[in-house]
Amino acid sequence: MRVILAPDKFKGSLSAPEVARHLAAGLRSANPALELELVPLGDGGEGTVDAAVAAGFTRVTATVEGPTGGPVDADLAVRGTTAVIEMAAASGLHVLDGGTLVPLTASSFGTGQLVTAALHAGCTEIVLGVGGSACTDGGAGMLAALGAKLLDAKDRPIPRGGAALAAVSRIVLETLDPRLAGTRFTLASDVDNPLLGPDGTAAVFGPQKGASSAQVDQLENALERYFRVLSNELGMHSVDASDHPGAGAAGGTGYAALAVLNATRRPGIDVVMELTSLAQRLPGAAVVVTGEGSLDHQSLRGKAPVGVAAAAHLAGVRTLAVCGRTTLNEPTLRGAGFDRTFALTDLEPDASRCMSHAGELLKRIGATIGMELAAALEEETSLV
Repeated sequence: MRVILAPDKFKGSLSAPEVARHLAAGLRSANPALELELVPLGDGGEGTVDAAVAAGFTRVTATVEGPTGGPVDADLAVRGTTAVIEMAAASGLHVLDGGTLVPLTASSFGTGQLVTAALHAGCTEIVLGVGGSACTDGGAGMLAALGAKLLDAKDRPIPRGGAALAAVSRIVLETLDPRLAGTRFTLASDVDNPLLGPDGTAAVFGPQKGASSAQVDQLENALERYFRVLSNELGMHSVDASDHPGAGAAGGTGYAALAVLNATRRPGIDVVMELTSLAQRLPGAAVVVTGEGSLDHQSLRGKAPVGVAAAAHLAGVRTLAVCGRTTLNEPTLRGAGFDRTFALTDLEPDASRCMSHAGELLKRIGATIGMELAAALEEETSLV
């Protein structure tokens, strides 16, 4: 009996590979005969590089500029001529100095340095996962790291960060790294917001990055200035890119990727499932176990577990979901494709203990699943 373990991370508690390993330990303790395949996943944000490494990519570490300018060691994943970059590793909220939010000055420069590291490694296909960013700079920092010049009215380089874009007068793209022209980019993102407006990146995501109402307006005006200057350089292609779904991803880094790097946007889970060959692994499996820290209404908008359930349904494989907690009722969970759902809070109502003892609780859930599978196999055998 073959079981596929394909969870996403339990944010703030365990990485996706750790979740898979704890579930596997529980399953094996109850049913040593099971054949287990561990396929940890991500959805384009934190954990995407881990998923790629688990699928056979090589982890490469580069020292880059963090969102506030200090050095950060960030990983990317490389296999052949393909690289997977996780923006959060270089420019994310979790690498901010002291965790202090700096919405006006945080920069995506380090993400551009990761792209350069991929180019140095000989990569010509780059997956850019853009979840969890700390900045709202329209990807200007990333472009600057790749050689673009963002200049003010006196032809001086503007400072890092979204607020500084209010002073941009000219953007020179001829100085971009020439290797970019021969590189294909995929923007892995579930965000479908445009760059500007009430549904744009500053209005919707700025507050999550620490921006007050006045700072949201400041960032919106700065991004509009940046958009107009870049459109003078690129024409209608830039105008179209600003309204393209995903332009507002990662503080507008999606816009820079679409407009300047000619990226193709795809849902993060689709990209990661392709990298891990999950669809090819599913046929013939008895069950697939997926999950994430919180199964909620946000999960229904294309997060990893729902993507796994959809692929499993096509392959005729049952899907079990494991989560820290769920806010969804049973009919909604079944409608999302989950035959059964196991929550850590069913075993431990204290949320803080769920997070601190997640590994132990996952082993217990894994053991429960293993015993149920063993009983099902025994019943099938007796019927034969």
